[in-house]
Amino acid sequence: MKPSTATMCLALLLLIGAAQAPAQVPSQASVVGIASSPAPTAEMIDAMVRATIRRYQLPGIAVGVIEDGRLVFARGYGETVHGSGDPITRHTLFKIASNSKAMTAALLARLVQQGKLQWNDPVVKYLPEFAMHDAWVTAHMTVNDLLVHNSGLPEGGGDLMLWPEPNAFTRDDIVHGLRYIKPAYGFRAGYAYDNLLYVVAGKVAEAAGGATYEALIQRELFEPLGLHDCKVGAFVLREAGSVAQPHGRDGDKIVPTRPDPAQVPAIASAPAGGVRCSLDDMLVWANNFLAPTPAQLQWLSPVQRAELWEARTPMPISRQRRQWDNTHYYAYAYGFRLADVDGQWTVSHTGTLGGMYSMMMLLPDRKSGFVFMINGDGGNARTVLGTALLKLFTAPATSLGVDGYANALAKPAISTPATAHAPLPDLRKRTAVRPAAMRNWLGVWRDPWFGDVRICGVGQHVEWRSAKSEKMHGQITQLDSRMLLVWQDEAVDENAWLDFTGNGQSRRLRMAKFDPHGDFSSDYEDLDFQRVGDCD
Repeated sequence: MKPSTATMCLALLLLIGAAQAPAQVPSQASVVGIASSPAPTAEMIDAMVRATIRRYQLPGIAVGVIEDGRLVFARGYGETVHGSGDPITRHTLFKIASNSKAMTAALLARLVQQGKLQWNDPVVKYLPEFAMHDAWVTAHMTVNDLLVHNSGLPEGGGDLMLWPEPNAFTRDDIVHGLRYIKPAYGFRAGYAYDNLLYVVAGKVAEAAGGATYEALIQRELFEPLGLHDCKVGAFVLREAGSVAQPHGRDGDKIVPTRPDPAQVPAIASAPAGGVRCSLDDMLVWANNFLAPTPAQLQWLSPVQRAELWEARTPMPISRQRRQWDNTHYYAYAYGFRLADVDGQWTVSHTGTLGGMYSMMMLLPDRKSGFVFMINGDGGNARTVLGTALLKLFTAPATSLGVDGYANALAKPAISTPATAHAPLPDLRKRTAVRPAAMRNWLGVWRDPWFGDVRICGVGQHVEWRSAKSEKMHGQITQLDSRMLLVWQDEAVDENAWLDFTGNGQSRRLRMAKFDPHGDFSSDYEDLDFQRVGDCD
C-alpha cells in the first residue's frame, strides 16, 4: 500500500515526538533548572485537596504524591458511600478505569521480555479469528498497533459492547464484532481513542501467556510488584474490604449511583479499564517507573520500559493545554500519554467511568509525580486538581491554584460561528409514542456487532430493549417531530435519536446521540439495524 501524504506527515510528527522522548534528550533538570523549584509540602497538598473537595463537593478522594522517589503524601478523604460514615483510606479500592491500559501494555512488555511474543507480530498470529473491516488492515495490524489509537476505528467505536455494565458481551464477541465497524479514517493515519483494541490486546496476552487475562495480570504484575490490594475479575464485595462506590449528582445533592452487586462479576472490558487498586498500590505502581529498585528492573528491563514510553501517535493539543501548560508536543505511547509541560517532560494517563475518575501523573526527570482517585462526579475536579498539583513541580510561581483554575474552567468557552453549539431541544416537551403509531416499525432489529434489540409495545408505550446489554432499555418518545429513545436506567448516559427508513425487507434503523457532543462511548452512530422479525 502506497503511503498517503497524511501517513508521511504522521511519520514526521512521530520522529519529532520520538526526538523528545527521554532516551534522546538531556535531563530536564540540566535544561530548565528543575532543582531550583521547592518541593511541595504536605500542608500545601492538603490545602489543595480540601479546596477541590469544597469546590466540587466530592464524596471522596484518595491522593498520593512522590518527590524524588520518596512518598511525601498519601491520604484518603471522605467516604466510600456518601453519608455512610465508612472512611476512604489508603487501602480503599477504586476503579482506575483507563489507567488499566498501562497495566495491559506492561503485561505485553513482560511477555515480549520472556520471548513469548514480539511487538511487531501480526495480531492474527495469536488470534486467527481476528478481523477488521478492511482485509489489508487485518493482515497488517500488529500487536503494538492495538495500543496506540491509530487503527482507523471511530472514536469510541464499539464501546456499547463494553458499557454499560454488566452486559452479556464476551471478549470473543468483541473480537468478532470489530469486522463490522466501519473505519473513520485511514489505518495509522491519525488519532482516535478506542477501547476495543485493548480488549483484543488482552486476548493476545492470553494466547501468548497461556492463561486468562485476569490470571496473567495477577501473575505478571500484582504478585511481583507487591500490588496486594489490586483486583481484576470477579470478587465478593464484602470480602474485599474498603471499596469506593461511584456517585453522581441530583441537583445539589451527592447520590450513589451504579453500586457494586454483592458478587462483583468479571467484565470483558478489564484490559481497557477494569482494574481496581488502592492508593498505596497505585503509588507503588507509579514509583516503579520513577525510581525502580534493582528487583523492579529485573521485573521489567530498561529496554521494555523505553518501549512503553516511546511516542507513537501524535495527539491534538487543546487551546487550554497550550495556555495552561505551554505544551508543544502531545503523543500516545503504550498505555501512557507523553507531553511537555512548562518545559518539563510528563508521562500520564487518566481514567473515567461513571462516577469514578482517576489520574496518574509522572515527571520522570524529577523522579516525582502523583496519583489520585475520585468516587464522584469529578471530571472538572480532576482537571483542576491535576493542574494545580502539577504546577507545584513545574511552575509554582505562576500557578493559579485550585480556585484560579476552577474559575478559569467555569468561564464560558469563547466560540465562533463555526464552533458554536446549537441549543438542545427541551426534553420536557417530549410525548409518549403509542404502539399503533409505530406499527410499521415494531419488531426485532439486528445490528451486526451489537446484536438484536426488540422494539415492541408494552401497554400504551413502545419499549426499546437490547438482548445483550440489560441496562439498555427505554421508552420511545416524540420530540420536535423526531423519535427519541429515553433510557430508563441511570447507567446509560446519552439519550438517542431514532431514524427509521425503508419498507418491507429493506427497513433500516439508524441512531444518533441526543447531544451530538455527548460521551463518545455512546457510539450510536456506528449502529446500522435491519428488521429481522416480529414482536412475539
